[in-house]
Amino acid sequence: MKNLSIAAILILSLISFNLQAQDVDEIVHGYFENTGGMEAWGNLKGIKFNAKVNQGGMEIPLEIVQMSDGRQYTKITFQGTEIKQGVFDGETLWSTNFQTMKAEKSDAETTKNQMLDSNDFPDALYDYKSKGYTVELVGDETVDGAECFKVKVVKEPMTVDGSEVDDVSYYYFDKESYVPIAQESELKQGPGKGTMMQFKMSDYQEVEGLYFPFAMSQGEKGGQAQPLMIESIEVNPEVSEADFAFPEE
Repeated sequence: MKNLSIAAILILSLISFNLQAQDVDEIVHGYFENTGGMEAWGNLKGIKFNAKVNQGGMEIPLEIVQMSDGRQYTKITFQGTEIKQGVFDGETLWSTNFQTMKAEKSDAETTKNQMLDSNDFPDALYDYKSKGYTVELVGDETVDGAECFKVKVVKEPMTVDGSEVDDVSYYYFDKESYVPIAQESELKQGPGKGTMMQFKMSDYQEVEGLYFPFAMSQGEKGGQAQPLMIESIEVNPEVSEADFAFPEE
């Protein structure tokens, strides 16, 4: 009888695991299908966001480009001057030093972590199994009045101060639309190390058959958030190598 009870428990546990795996795959699949379709997202080559942030009452324009091969940049226009940050050409990661206004390359560790993140276009959850990521439905939660599925995503370990650390984030999917309305992850380094950061998305709108959030904000969970106002989104933008190249003096 004892052996039968143990076997029954194992069977029930396996059934529970399989149902959970099925549920989380349904959520992820529903997300991409409801925002344009798996095939359309897979064919996407790049995205350009034109946005603004408000700093001290001043609106600052941003141009953010993300390409399917990992290349990216953020261009800030401040008082008529264009400043590039977080530029990655596939091998070199660099940003502009705001004090010297000169381009500086990131260290090897930061660049290595950026290369890992290059796998996440158009989203970390797209084709996550082939990336070796694990995804788990961990429960239900309410975010800004919306009932959500809480999904845990574990990616490849990142490197911090020479040691590998877990790269974990949480997605909150609206139960009605299956689109993510929030994402959370813990800062692993810097002055805010250990802080849980929260990124919120809303106001999904169609752009050439794909749906993107046009209202975003980012900040410490439970604290003040910096809104990002999206003015327009361009899919498959034309870019050149010079857009990402480190400016050699």
